[in-house]
Amino acid sequence: MAKNDYDALPTYPKVIKLLLMAFSAIVLIALFIYGILVGHKYYQVWSAEMTGKARLMEASQSKQIMIETAKAEVEAATLRAKAIEVIGQKAKEYPEYRMQEFIGAFGEAVNNGKINTIIYVPTEANIPIMEAGRLTKPKAEKKESIISK
Repeated sequence: MAKNDYDALPTYPKVIKLLLMAFSAIVLIALFIYGILVGHKYYQVWSAEMTGKARLMEASQSKQIMIETAKAEVEAATLRAKAIEVIGQKAKEYPEYRMQEFIGAFGEAVNNGKINTIIYVPTEANIPIMEAGRLTKPKAEKKESIISK
């Protein structure tokens, strides 16, 4: 070979070089478009998988929140039941406790304006005394008036 082997290679005209560059650009653009189309399919699969995982995590969190809420409600109900039990026990030990509670609630209702009128009802052993018969005549007098007619 000669000292300059490159000089022995044929030279291409500018047109052929432009055609080769254009062909190369077209092939690169085609490969780019093909990559986008194939990549889009993989992206759709990946996106659907991530959406499913997100929904699953959301459902799991909602379930966990409902469980914790239920536990808190059970604990609150248990504490309320204990409080009611203590109040009931103290009411048995101290009968005046219920009267004091009633008086306190009644006074609070009066102060808040929830009670406008107070009606006193006479009672005997906590049973109201009914005076409905005071305006009518006794039964013996009615019988006499019926006979005299």
